[in-house]
This record gives sequence, C-alpha cells and structure tokens, in this order.
Amino acid sequence: MSDVTPEATKNHVARLLDSAAFRNTITTLILVNAAILGLLTYPLPELMVQVLTYADHAIIAAFVVEIVLKVFVHRLNFFKSGWNWFDFLVVAISLVPAAGAFTVLRALRVLRLFRLFSVIPEMRSVVEALGKAIPGMGAIMLVLGVIFYVASVMGAKLFSGTHPQFFGDLGGSAYTLFQVMTLESWSMGIARPVIAEHPFAWIFFVGFVIVTSFAVLNLFIAVIVDSMQSKHFDAETERQAEAHDEREVLIHEVRALRSELADLRELLGKEGGGDQPSMPSLSDSNRADKAE
Repeated sequence: MSDVTPEATKNHVARLLDSAAFRNTITTLILVNAAILGLLTYPLPELMVQVLTYADHAIIAAFVVEIVLKVFVHRLNFFKSGWNWFDFLVVAISLVPAAGAFTVLRALRVLRLFRLFSVIPEMRSVVEALGKAIPGMGAIMLVLGVIFYVASVMGAKLFSGTHPQFFGDLGGSAYTLFQVMTLESWSMGIARPVIAEHPFAWIFFVGFVIVTSFAVLNLFIAVIVDSMQSKHFDAETERQAEAHDEREVLIHEVRALRSELADLRELLGKEGGGDQPSMPSLSDSNRADKAE
C-alpha cells in the first residue's frame, strides 16, 4: 500500500473546496449563523441562549477550518484575492473576544452574513460590478456636492431670516436640502411653509428637486447598470474565447489524426508493394456513412 503524498492530499482538499456540496454547506452555515445572531437579540430563556451560543461557536469553528484548508491549498496565493482577505478578516473578527475594549466587535459579528457575497457567484458579480462603478459614481458625487453647496448657500442667504430652523446656517441648510432631495415630507414640511413667506421660493425648490432627485441621482443608476452590462459582456467574451480555444485544440487534434492516418496508409502501401487496398480516408468514411 503506497503512502499518501502531500501533493495528493492537497489535490484532494482542493477538490473538496471546489465541490458544490462544500459550497452549499458553507452557504447553509452562513444563513443559520445569521438566524442565530438575529435570535440572540430577543429576550430568550437562559437554556436557549446557551444552546444558540454553542451553535454559534461551532459554526465559527467550521469557518476557521474552511480558512485553514484554503490556506493549506493555496499557500500565499490565498492572500492575493480580495475575497479571501474579506473572508479572513470577517472570521478573524469573530475570534476576538467581545469584552472590554472589544465590546463594539459584538455588533460586527453579523458581518459574517456578507460572506454570502464571496460564496454565491451571482452575488459576487453584482458586488464586483458595483466596485467597478465607483470611479464613475465618484464623479457624480462631486457634481452633486457642488450643486448641494451652491443650493445650501443660496438657501441660507434667502430664507435664514424667516426660517432659521431650516436654513439658519450652511450645515442646517444642507441637511434640509438633503431631506428635500429624498422627497421626505419636503412639500408640506419644508417647501410650503417657506413659500408662504416667499411666494417665488417654489422655483428654488422645484428646480432643486428636478436637478438632484430626477437627474443626478438617476445617473447613479445609469452608471451601475452600465457597469453590470460591461461585466456581463466581459464574461461572455471570456466564455467565447474559451470555446474558441477548445475548438482550436480539437481542430489541431483532428489534423494530427489525419496526418497519422496518411502516414499509416503510405506505410502500408510500401509494405504491400501497392497490391494492398488503401485505407479509406476520413472524407471517404464520411461519405459512406451519409450514403448509408
């Protein structure tokens, strides 16, 4: 009986980590862990709290084993992936004792649910598309910031005398306009009281809503949709390139097979002195199959 080599063990563990059953198990543990953390926010009997706590610790141990196995397989290459870093940090936070100065980390344990982003490929694609959209969104944020600053200064200059609770200073004016942009009680709560004192103030509010809520904010959606479409096209192009490479390999193998058959026919012809019947070519075989 031959000894199991470290390389064979590594390959076996790699196949285990890539298997659908393992991924489904990790996904189930993440969902169960999220449910446990949610239940622990309710007042429960002491026995049930202990059971849920033990279950939480067992799931954390399973996550630690997963990380250890991935490091064993990939070695230092494990840390070249941003998703692996994310999983590592989330699990590391779970291991820090939530006591003393680290009490705030108790609330961060729910971040384990974000591991679904790295486990489920579809969710990972959405997050990656959002990440690619950040540069475009940053430019839109700058445009929105300039609009907010100009409108906030104008609001403070125009309405601070009659409505200091809304436009008393730059900060208060910006917060008020943020509420207007979100369309949260902007008409009855803010715009109409101001319009009662300043009849032409509707131009200011309506113009601000049109520019921010209906124009600039929709640019965020446009950038995100464009990023997701680009990622979809990139994935499709990659699949087509892989299919093309597979076809090229297949064509090369067919050509090599035809060359070998031609050499074999030539060799048989020389050995038989030309009296032996020649082997049929691939094209002849195909025609014969079609005739049948």
